[in-house]
Amino acid sequence: MSDFSFRLAVITDLDALVALEKQCFTEDRISRRSFRRFTEMPRDRLVIAERDGQLMGYCLVLMHAATRLARIYSIAVSPEARGHGLGEKLIREAEQQAVEAGRIVMRLEVREDNARAIALYRRLGYRQFGTLRDYYEDHGTALRFERRILFYERSSRFPEIPYYPQTTEFSCGPAALIMAMAALDHDQPMTTLEELRLWREATTIFMLAGHGGCGPHGLALAAWNRGFQATAYISTTGALFKDTVRNEDKKRVLELVHEGFMHDLGKTGIELHHDPLTPAHMEEALLRGQVPVILISTWQLNRSRVPHWVTVCAMDRQFVYLHDPEIDVEEGETVADKQYLPIDRQVFEQMARYGKNQPLQAAVIVGPKRNG
Repeated sequence: MSDFSFRLAVITDLDALVALEKQCFTEDRISRRSFRRFTEMPRDRLVIAERDGQLMGYCLVLMHAATRLARIYSIAVSPEARGHGLGEKLIREAEQQAVEAGRIVMRLEVREDNARAIALYRRLGYRQFGTLRDYYEDHGTALRFERRILFYERSSRFPEIPYYPQTTEFSCGPAALIMAMAALDHDQPMTTLEELRLWREATTIFMLAGHGGCGPHGLALAAWNRGFQATAYISTTGALFKDTVRNEDKKRVLELVHEGFMHDLGKTGIELHHDPLTPAHMEEALLRGQVPVILISTWQLNRSRVPHWVTVCAMDRQFVYLHDPEIDVEEGETVADKQYLPIDRQVFEQMARYGKNQPLQAAVIVGPKRNG
């Protein structure tokens, strides 16, 4: 028999939970008092599995109060229920509980020598992102895993935006713009050659390090030159990113590049606004069939302070959904991790500002081709 039923634990399950804990673990046990607290804690979820009225397993999920993270704190399966896939089923139930609570990512820790559990987590799509030494009572090491569990459900209200990953470290702007243009024109090239052409047109020459990045003026011009409507929202005037270089000659180069962009913009019908683009304006643009390309700070995502361009794909009351063109393959990221990435709306408003003193807000709204 492998028919299990699942529900949230209640206070009358305490005796069975404590007994199962003693049966499954010799160290790092959850106490009766803690089990009681978890059954009474409205934010967290203690999922139990039953068969013929008997407790066969549990999965305890903690919901972080200040973020969109959930964490599997403990999972246990009765010896007599093993071999029937109950561990996987408990994890799936826990993920569903977390999704219903609005969580985006599920995390967990597992002993580095627990090969069977590690294999299960990897098979379910979890990837390792960290290590915790001296984590357990016996000073054992824990491996940290995570999986994105909340995904965007397609809505006909917004344009369908194809995904394109950047192929260089410095071409997030062109990759984000390619996605926006391809959503509006099926003949728009989505190639490395087009990505590099856009970068050459839109680059600001200098950035924090390495090759120059692209600014909103250049991206708007590149879209316009390919026949698209374009509107730029830039919260400041003058040359951008001057504080990323110290050399006065380089600052002068940035100023000259900016003057060239402004001269070229003056010959187009591109609207240039010096007001920040609000989430309400972004949603209105999407509903009109336009696609916002936004400059963000990725500090909240990966603790990087480098400015980064993303494509806004959809919005709802909770989240702004992004196509992030940067895939960190070395960290185990895939396209699935970066398509329709859900960002809490309040967090997004913080991300959509780059810099500390007079933070820059920049966006380009790409509209349909002007002749069609």
